[in-house]
Amino acid sequence: MNEDRIAKLNKLEKKLNYKFNDINLLNLAFIHTSYTNEHSDFKNKSNERLEFLGDAVCELAFSEILFKNFKPKQEGFLTKVRANLVCEKSFSELADHLELSEFLLLGKGEEKTGGRDKPSIKSDAFEAVMGALYLDGGYDVVFNFIYNLIIDKVKELKIQKESVNDYKSMLQEYLHKKNKSNSTYKLVNEIGPSHNKLFYFEFYIDDKKISEGNGKNKKIAEQMAAKNALEKLGVLKK
Repeated sequence: MNEDRIAKLNKLEKKLNYKFNDINLLNLAFIHTSYTNEHSDFKNKSNERLEFLGDAVCELAFSEILFKNFKPKQEGFLTKVRANLVCEKSFSELADHLELSEFLLLGKGEEKTGGRDKPSIKSDAFEAVMGALYLDGGYDVVFNFIYNLIIDKVKELKIQKESVNDYKSMLQEYLHKKNKSNSTYKLVNEIGPSHNKLFYFEFYIDDKKISEGNGKNKKIAEQMAAKNALEKLGVLKK
């Protein structure tokens, strides 16, 4: 690798919040088979083996995250949710979030036919990067990275699938019984680009802040604020 390539990969390390002991592993995660076919020096050095490993590590990490966040849901439910998260479409979207396409090394033919934007190639690159993380830093590094990457989405799924879905109504009913009618939700912040915003709400009773919550849309953020308020008021157990 030349210095420019190393510098480029160093920028990706910052996004991953991890410094590789062996930067060559990270570089290998982006070498597509079409590139190896056109460069004899890279024969048998594509990202396919890392992709194979990363696929298995991702399934374990996603499974553990879902297991810990959706209890006591049954196996069928967890399997269905995992299938929606551990798939080409999901991994391609995560690759877009991390802007992995710009690091790909593709053959001329694949480049001309739009390989850099193909969901299958982007998904494979994400899995390969996870495989590289696993080999270089171990399972905990991969787990923590994936956890931080998907936990907001998992929280949204959790709220959507709760048997008691409407925490706001639940909270309103509780306050009505306590004769407390002066309550309000306040939008206090919006972070991120328009296609990937995170909204922050605070919940007040009689102008006293009780809780806060955030989510990918205002409805989810308000529901999270209501859920946290119910927990603080002792209505729900954490």
